Amino acid sequence: MGLTVTSLVQVYVSKERMAQVLGESDLASLTKATAFGAASSGCSFGAVAIAKGAHVVNVLAFMFASTNLIVELGLMILLLLGWEFLVAELLGGLVLIAVMALIVRLTLPEALFDEVRAELNRQDHDRGVTMDPTCGMEGTAEHTIVTNGGETLKFCSEGCLETYRQQLVGGGGWRAELRSWGGWYKLGNQYRREWSMIWTDVVAGFLVSGFVIVFVPQRVWNALFVQGNRLLMTAENAIVGVAIAVVSFVGSMGNILFAVALWGGGISFAGVIAFVYADLITIPVLNVHRKYYGWSVMLYIFGVFFVTMAFTGFLMELLFDALGIVPNLAGGETATEERYFELNYTFYLNLVAFALSGFLLYVYRRGLGAPGQYRDPVYGMRTDDRGPNATHGGETYYFCSTACKRTFEDAPAEFERQSPSGSDSETAHDHH
Repeated sequence: MGLTVTSLVQVYVSKERMAQVLGESDLASLTKATAFGAASSGCSFGAVAIAKGAHVVNVLAFMFASTNLIVELGLMILLLLGWEFLVAELLGGLVLIAVMALIVRLTLPEALFDEVRAELNRQDHDRGVTMDPTCGMEGTAEHTIVTNGGETLKFCSEGCLETYRQQLVGGGGWRAELRSWGGWYKLGNQYRREWSMIWTDVVAGFLVSGFVIVFVPQRVWNALFVQGNRLLMTAENAIVGVAIAVVSFVGSMGNILFAVALWGGGISFAGVIAFVYADLITIPVLNVHRKYYGWSVMLYIFGVFFVTMAFTGFLMELLFDALGIVPNLAGGETATEERYFELNYTFYLNLVAFALSGFLLYVYRRGLGAPGQYRDPVYGMRTDDRGPNATHGGETYYFCSTACKRTFEDAPAEFERQSPSGSDSETAHDHH
């Protein structure tokens, strides 16, 4: 369900527009960066896209929010760890962004980030023919078109290539798109992409957490996480929690499953919540930062995030202890003890989620497999002469649905620039 929300935002809110409104170093821009990030799960690609125009504080805030404040992560925390951890994740996330912004303002090497921004723009120019213009990922030779202007465009998948064709041919607004097959196709393609990016993360999280729960003896946790003086113990647990996250190779969704194992091993609240925060500085993610930004910026981001994540975990335990709401593992039910197969609200939400996933898969495959040599002038979906059609200016236009036909008839002048036939009229060559 969270990925559906994420897909809606990423389809209908461009990262270029985000960059335009996040260029200022002020509280309003920082708030917008946090909100945009929370609504988007594409942390690496999204942050790189807005880095070309946004202030670095806003880039880092977007990066954190898009990984730690997203809907699907919150649902996993609530179901597997409890509401206290969810509150600590959300409240701590805001505190972390505030602390991070303060540290960056005090320590930011401005010249370094100016160089990085110039390098990203140079890479855009040099690699323009290999980057998928739909999603920003690496394009492949298998999905390539050459425009009439001679420009070579490469796409990461057939789905993104079809999305590009729809955007090129279609001319409808986002509100009407939600009433058309073309609009839902784009949503289905983004949903498919989101799942393709996180499924290995989730599977790895289950595998790693399963091994930890079964095979790591309690004495290991006792050695890693010291006991004794409350303040020292809380601070040490928070630091070690972040350190374990760095070397665990598990990303944001998988981290929640690993956190369940840590919590079951008796780790303090500060250690577990700091571990959950730290999914943005695991070694694979740091390597992504290194490739995009270079070693110097990667190490700067690592240092700032490590300090802020450990400090915020420490602060959350002190705050929750003062409020008397630090959860007591001994008094509750752990994830390994829960009864999962019950006819409760989770079961019915699963039915809704499976039905929605099935529908989005259906519209995605319908978009790829739509027959015909024509393209709907409203939303760019392929169609044939058996569907709805309308004549305007001596030309016959064909539509994927009656809703698109009505949109066309309401304002035909807006769409008559589109070619009524020829699904590949915009390209000289097509290889896919």
